[in-house]
Amino acid sequence: MSTRQDKRIVKSQVKSTCDRTAAPNEISRRDFVQMLGAGLLIAVSAPVVSAQRGGRGGGGGRARSISARLHVGIDGTISVMTGKIEQGQGARAEITAAAAEELGVAASRLNLIMGDTSLVPDDGPTVGSMTTPLTIPPVRQAAAAARTLLIGLAAQKWGVDRAALQVSDGKITHAASNRTLTYADLARTEDLPKAFAQAAPADVTVRVVKDWKVLGTPLPRPNGRDLVTGAHRFPSDIIRPGMLYGKVLRAPAYGVKLISVDLAPAKAMKDVVVVQEGSFVGVAARTTLVAERAIEEIAKTAQWETSPQPSSTEIFGYLKRRAQNQPANPFADELAKAAKVLKATYNVAYIQHTPMETRSAVAEWADGKLTVWTGTQNPFGWHSQLVQAFGLATDAVRLLVPDFGGGFGGKSQGEVHVEAARLAKAAGKPVCVKWTRAEEFTWAYFRPAAVIEIEAGLDPKGVLTSWHFVNINAGSPGIETPYRAGRAQSRSVNTNSPLRQGSYRALASTGNNFARECFMDELAAAAGADPLEFRLAHLDNPRIRAVLEAATQRFDWKNRVERKSPTVGVGLACGTEKNSVVAACAEIALDEAGKMTVCRVCEAFECGKILNPVNLMSQVQGCIIMGMGAALREEMRFANGKILNASFGSYEVPRFDDVPELDIQLLDRPDMNAVGGGETPIIAIAPAIANAVYHATGKRVRALPIKVPV
Repeated sequence: MSTRQDKRIVKSQVKSTCDRTAAPNEISRRDFVQMLGAGLLIAVSAPVVSAQRGGRGGGGGRARSISARLHVGIDGTISVMTGKIEQGQGARAEITAAAAEELGVAASRLNLIMGDTSLVPDDGPTVGSMTTPLTIPPVRQAAAAARTLLIGLAAQKWGVDRAALQVSDGKITHAASNRTLTYADLARTEDLPKAFAQAAPADVTVRVVKDWKVLGTPLPRPNGRDLVTGAHRFPSDIIRPGMLYGKVLRAPAYGVKLISVDLAPAKAMKDVVVVQEGSFVGVAARTTLVAERAIEEIAKTAQWETSPQPSSTEIFGYLKRRAQNQPANPFADELAKAAKVLKATYNVAYIQHTPMETRSAVAEWADGKLTVWTGTQNPFGWHSQLVQAFGLATDAVRLLVPDFGGGFGGKSQGEVHVEAARLAKAAGKPVCVKWTRAEEFTWAYFRPAAVIEIEAGLDPKGVLTSWHFVNINAGSPGIETPYRAGRAQSRSVNTNSPLRQGSYRALASTGNNFARECFMDELAAAAGADPLEFRLAHLDNPRIRAVLEAATQRFDWKNRVERKSPTVGVGLACGTEKNSVVAACAEIALDEAGKMTVCRVCEAFECGKILNPVNLMSQVQGCIIMGMGAALREEMRFANGKILNASFGSYEVPRFDDVPELDIQLLDRPDMNAVGGGETPIIAIAPAIANAVYHATGKRVRALPIKVPV
């Protein structure tokens, strides 16, 4: 867009055509050009936006200009752009609050545009609790830089010292002369585009904690009304004119290969489009029912080459036998001198993410360009996959991510967007592909199963002298022990997984912390020590000590642990991951048949300075309940390459009846930078419950999900 065109649009004072109550990620390029109105049109042009994107990877990519991050419209609308997405974790509220704080406006004044690859900078995938530590800072810096520039423009316009100006609710005031300019007034000037074309200075001053008015306070979800009334359109709600519905041929089992297929029966069906590209076979039709029937006809003709696959009953031996370069314990000399040596093996089952909204995508081709609406935690990664799959220019693909119904790490990778685009290209019409619940359970990747082996030695005083920890298959997150353990080594070992596996909420730290915290209880018993006192005696980390002491004091640990009962047990666990810390105490009850009920969970959590206490509380509650699922019942059952429990009827996530009394303490640390809170609270719940089972029964738990010993 030329400078002359820029000026014409600036002078026309075009009003926004974007209804701020509508889903913000469904704004068309044309609408957004009109909405921008004044000066920040550089953020609209797709080639320019491409050049402005930050780096990929950890989620901290810095937009290369202020205009690529935010816009002040001539109608007073303030739009903020981010490559992060909202999947229910509260990023929309947190990023909105961060920008509002630095701009000096109410959060309700902002319109946050998320995950639209043609409009927003690449902030990296929304994974690993990285939005808070890596995306909030550049958003705050850009907003603070914008505020500083706006104040400077007002000072220049009035010929006064900028120090004499005050900012409140988007208004800049010079008290001495009783003059006021709004941000919208300044957006009408021709100086703003040039000012905002520069990058936010790395040393820009953001507001200190004591001056916060928005951050640090409860902020509900900005689009909460749309969510509860049904006005919000999730990816699975998107409908385009003339849209068809697609289905894809799935293999009958893991580890099989398509040999041949006859497409003729489906091609003979009226108004059915059939596509085969290599091993990909799919159909598109006017209704989902017709598409399903067409795929069923194709499936009848398919020939598959099979191979032997292990079952869930033998998976841990399978993983152990195929472990690559499993290390021997290098501390044989320390073990020989130890007063006591303990060794244990822990098993962790494959589990699914079970998001309420299954994978869904709508793809539409027009004039050689592709637009896709989908739910993904990795917008620019999936955008690149579409570019590569179809040999398109980067700016010929636009991927939009409406707020969607859950991911938990399970939508970082995927193929539904490519499936929909393939079918749409062949059909010449928009195509929607929605995975069924059975497809989600079977073909979406799993949290990896794990075999974890630990060996440690104690001296005569019950002090750890050596520690050897090996995780087979699940990975290294959270693998290093936070305890003083003498000579210590922790290793992650690869093996051959028969099931598709990938990231899950808190990654491998769920299994690693489960094994470590259960083993710490075993070591405490061997040392003749209370589990709490044993941990404190080996903990130097003051943050973990603080949450452990807070949780156990609130739980009344010392009194409760002394009350031995075969039907009631208490346990504790703690840990650290993603630079946050957590401790949990659990009380369980057993009936005469050995059925377990989790009665109470007391958890203390600290993730630095709290940015939104209401949302953080929701995150911790969600982590505890989700962690209970993996602790109590969740596990994938499979045999001969087939998933045996691919439904919510046979794979039981926590129900309302499972929710215990929750007593949660959020420890606020204004002296520390904020870090993410969406993962770490999950890692303490399973080991706390397992240790409570031992307290009641005297029998150790060494596997997830927990089977109460009889």
